[in-house]
Amino acid sequence: MDPISIIVLALAAGAAAGLKPTAENAIKDAYAGVKALIQRKYAKVDLTPLEQKPESTAKRESLREDLAEAGAGDDLALLDQVEKLLDVLEKHGQATATAIGIDIKEVKAGALKIRQVTAEGTGIKLERSEFAGDIDIGEVKAGNVRDSENPQARQ
Repeated sequence: MDPISIIVLALAAGAAAGLKPTAENAIKDAYAGVKALIQRKYAKVDLTPLEQKPESTAKRESLREDLAEAGAGDDLALLDQVEKLLDVLEKHGQATATAIGIDIKEVKAGALKIRQVTAEGTGIKLERSEFAGDIDIGEVKAGNVRDSENPQARQ
């Protein structure tokens, strides 16, 4: 995965985690660090659309374009902050990935197997990818998964 895609993925995951009232302070702090660095070094890059709708592929792609144009992919300090955010998300934010699901682009592989994906937004999205063998996808829940898992939540 290229550096810009990693930055956007981390920002989307951090923003999604920050929207949850139960988000760990460590996640909020790590996300705030990345955000502050971007605002300081790349003032023309607006994170607001992504923060308002982190599950949106369009918002992520727009941010990706803005960061690429700004040259953020070569910024070692930013990549270091993003790595710290991803580490914190891995340790503290298992529920964070629910807004994002899986987004695979431009992959060439022998086969693909995906299991147990739960996402509030897009479950699985494949673009411009080639697989020589089988594609096996199962146990995917997407959309308003909280309501589908808890029928009483809808009442």
